Amino acid sequence: MAALFGRRMRRGAASTAVAAAAMAALSASGAPSAGNERPAAAASDRPAAGAPGSEDPSVSGDSPYYTELPPLKGPGRNDPPDETPATGSAESGIPATVLDAYRKAEASLAASNPRCRVPWELLAAIGKVESGHARGGRLDSNGTTPSPILGPVLNGVGFANISDTDGGAYDGDTLHDRAVGPMQFIPQTWESWGRDGNGDGRRDPNNIYDAALAAGSYLCAHDRDLTVERDLHQAILGYNRSQEYLRTVLRWYDHYREGAHEVPDGSQPSPPAPGGNTPSPDPVRPGRPGTPSPSPTTPGKPDKPGKPTEPGDGGSSKPTPPPTTPPPTTPPPTTPPPTTPAPATGLVDLGEGTLSAPAGERFADRPAVRAERAGQKPAAKAKVSFTVAGKTGTTFEDGTTTAVVTTGSDGVAKAPALLAGGTPGALTVKATLLDAPEPVSLALRGEVTAARADKLVRTDETELTCEAGATFEGRIALTATRGGQAAPGVAATATVLTGADPADGEKAAGEGPYFLTPGEEPAEERRTRELALTTDDKGRLVLPELHTDDTAGTFRLRVETTGGAVLVLELTVTEAG
Repeated sequence: MAALFGRRMRRGAASTAVAAAAMAALSASGAPSAGNERPAAAASDRPAAGAPGSEDPSVSGDSPYYTELPPLKGPGRNDPPDETPATGSAESGIPATVLDAYRKAEASLAASNPRCRVPWELLAAIGKVESGHARGGRLDSNGTTPSPILGPVLNGVGFANISDTDGGAYDGDTLHDRAVGPMQFIPQTWESWGRDGNGDGRRDPNNIYDAALAAGSYLCAHDRDLTVERDLHQAILGYNRSQEYLRTVLRWYDHYREGAHEVPDGSQPSPPAPGGNTPSPDPVRPGRPGTPSPSPTTPGKPDKPGKPTEPGDGGSSKPTPPPTTPPPTTPPPTTPPPTTPAPATGLVDLGEGTLSAPAGERFADRPAVRAERAGQKPAAKAKVSFTVAGKTGTTFEDGTTTAVVTTGSDGVAKAPALLAGGTPGALTVKATLLDAPEPVSLALRGEVTAARADKLVRTDETELTCEAGATFEGRIALTATRGGQAAPGVAATATVLTGADPADGEKAAGEGPYFLTPGEEPAEERRTRELALTTDDKGRLVLPELHTDDTAGTFRLRVETTGGAVLVLELTVTEAG
């Protein structure tokens, strides 16, 4: 059947009637529900009270979606036998890369948000109604669509009115927003919920791995448990505020839970896009997907006997030749059933030494391992769990300490990027091969080094002139930053130097201004012209009071941080009045 489309605004009564009829048929079919009780079709298409997105734009901006429903099951269904391949019904097929993305998103969220329990079948249902599984799996080797999948312009004409929020960066439109990618995120929602699902360091709404993980993360918002019917319905309505949309997604969710199978990428016809948006040209077989083309006339079949044709009536006056027997044909070779590859039995560390990063910064390298089968052959589609351990406060970039990654065809699994905590020290990232016949794990070593700063700025207005034998007024305050951001926990030294010229040397002065270290000893014993300091949680340094002895002259105060930030201040000590 041809793909149908739905929209949230300017819908006539006929649409509601069709939806109600579809739900009535569903009830009669005995199809299972996604929760304890499925709400009946309502005349209004408004969202349920308290549904997420009732004030802010929904994930898709209420863009059009495919309203085609899976086939009803039960008595009365009489499909042609060739519409159901041996591996499952045509409607149950999901392109291989798309299916892999849904399953990887489920595994990742199971590790990072186990309470949510988002099933991949729900992601598949949403991916089906939003983009027909990325136009039937039209993706490159990285899982990215060759050309963007764009919804209609959200200019208020038939749809929501959403002015441009991304400068056209995602959707190419600088006046209004459009839903983008296989899971149809509007740009402003992608900015908040976009994820890096394939570990390439980018968040691309046109990539099915990124988009599927982002969709799952959004569905899990507000501490939801998607095995609870109310949470499930609110999550779907937050994605697209429509009761008809809710019913359509739940129908596909039930369908995929009953069984789905993998089909080659691009093997399914690419459906026309909703809302009049034309996708990139793709070969589309005429007629309903899964319906065979008309069979040619069987060779050699004789014409039906009848009265002979008369001359001049457009027929032939020649007698009908006897039927000929077609030559025997060789049946096509049968494809052997796929074999299950041997499980992975080993892990190899692909790192080049110890992972390292300064406190508060992102690690340049990501933990990586290769899963191997017997004979050191790479094991594809093996699941590897990465867990961060230690007292440094290091996590993965999303704030979690555990991530599950599925290996690619080369057997390689890369963990998400690591973000160093604020405490220097050693750490380990434990890689564990899941579902192996026997436990297999590796401990990848790492360390967090001292925090760094690249700039020091003075923030006080203390007068840097003082009489000999007195104390400078106020205290010198500085702020350390790195990359324009406050740099907390950065070690620094403050040194009083002789003379105003760098040529005078960098060695601490033996006379002139000095600090007092804490303690109960006499002040003479606590004098120092070199201090070790550390920035606070906002990157600030406040120096102790500066005192002077009886030596007048010009001096320098040099403050330097780990990372190379340096600030030199000139100190003037005048003769005592």
